Amino acid sequence: MKSTKKLLSKSVIAGLATVLMPLGLQAAADEAQKMHILYEENCASCHGSDHGGFLAPALNSETLKGRSPTALRSIIMTGSFDTLMPPFYGRLSDDDIRSLVKHLQSTAKLANPAWTIDDIKASIKVYVKDESTLPAKPTYEIDNMDNIIGVAARGKYGRGSGSKAVFINSVSHKQIGEIATGTAAHIIDYNPVNPRWAYVKNDTAEIFKVDLYSMQIVRSVKTGFNGPGQGVSRDGKYIMAGSYVPHNAVILDADTLEPLKTFALEGIDPDGKMVTSDSGMVIGTPFADIFAIALENAGQVWVVDLKDDFPITKITDVGRHLHDAFLTHGGSKLMVASYDDSIVAAIDLKDRKIIKKLEAGCVPHVGGGAAVEVDGRTLGFGTNFGDCDKMVVSVWDLDKMEVVKQVPVAGGTESPAAHANAPYVAVDIISKDRRARTVQLIDKKTLEVVKTLDVGGHAYFPEYSADGKFLYVSAGYSGDEVVVYDSTTLEKVASIAMESPAGIFSHGRVKYMTRGLSPDEMKGAK
Repeated sequence: MKSTKKLLSKSVIAGLATVLMPLGLQAAADEAQKMHILYEENCASCHGSDHGGFLAPALNSETLKGRSPTALRSIIMTGSFDTLMPPFYGRLSDDDIRSLVKHLQSTAKLANPAWTIDDIKASIKVYVKDESTLPAKPTYEIDNMDNIIGVAARGKYGRGSGSKAVFINSVSHKQIGEIATGTAAHIIDYNPVNPRWAYVKNDTAEIFKVDLYSMQIVRSVKTGFNGPGQGVSRDGKYIMAGSYVPHNAVILDADTLEPLKTFALEGIDPDGKMVTSDSGMVIGTPFADIFAIALENAGQVWVVDLKDDFPITKITDVGRHLHDAFLTHGGSKLMVASYDDSIVAAIDLKDRKIIKKLEAGCVPHVGGGAAVEVDGRTLGFGTNFGDCDKMVVSVWDLDKMEVVKQVPVAGGTESPAAHANAPYVAVDIISKDRRARTVQLIDKKTLEVVKTLDVGGHAYFPEYSADGKFLYVSAGYSGDEVVVYDSTTLEKVASIAMESPAGIFSHGRVKYMTRGLSPDEMKGAK
């Protein structure tokens, strides 16, 4: 005979617990749950679902220790200038703001919350059941799908109607479509085999499969709570997505978005400690049927083979706080930025080992990467994210794996851009003053800054069109436009309005993979 306890459903047990719980404790639990929901709806997309930080600082009992509740309440009420944090005065009641401050100052950083393969599978939404009903060609005028530029528009407050992926014809500089992403769009990848598919990931780790011919979402899946990492395999069959929260990664079927395998991101860090880790870059490569993923906190790069049960080769002791990376030499070499060591580690994806650790200036941030062929040399360019004593862009000879030059620039930099047909490497200047309006142009041959463009707004994430004729730059925050320049004359030729544009992604990337190298150079690199 089954026991009475086993016969009780979970809901009944929960109900009994509620009845028996002292009223004061129940009220406190209800208030905590209310504040948790309030935090998730208004703060988590930027500050992290685990209160551990993401695009914005961590908000928990440790990081806010000693902070004045009045000062925190004021920041929430007024918002934060030159960021996506809105003024919450009028959006939340004063009582809710006061309670939220107490909640933040009493809540520890959460342990790694679970989001299992079953959760991922259950989150799939199907918007177009029969994909054979989709149009056979684009429903708008475009000569070549590589002429599409995608922009991750964050929206005024990182959520809402302005949060979307916007697609532009880079010949006419006209918008040709957009898809809503709910929270801020972060990254846009394209299928290397079938030009109709794009994959958009937002700040809350949702991936949208987009039909570029009809400009509509076909499917979506939620792969975690936060984390931008995403890559597509060279055969277009798989997507790999990494998360900050929880500390895991998943391989998806690119057609159905069904999860095939999840990976717990953990390992021994360079200091000998066993840690769980955020996901850094995730990248597919034209070199082989593999993914590479950086474990930010564990200092490891994993190479995942796309066969059988997706076996892993672990490359350890790469660096402290790994983040972004780019490919070169036909996709066989991976350049990984290590924030805390001020190095970029070159990894051989064929032999699966570290080639060399290169000096990279203070807090290296290579963005989507930039590499060019100049006088028979393959030169790579790396930006520096931090507030450093010496503001430079590092240039490396990627054939010899040595530093060529560190180019002085006007401030910290975030994302370099280059193209085989354009004379300049563009870098965005990040700062808290007017320098943030600017992009600087480095001559490929002289390796000197030759021009500074005052773009307006917060100018960042430059990207060349697929043919290299135009340079696109986001002017976010107070700018709310994407500005287009002639890549040779540097004259402004167009402007496209949108709320807080951020990352810009050319469809041409599926051909040249690393910005600045033509498809021929990618195949023929040493």
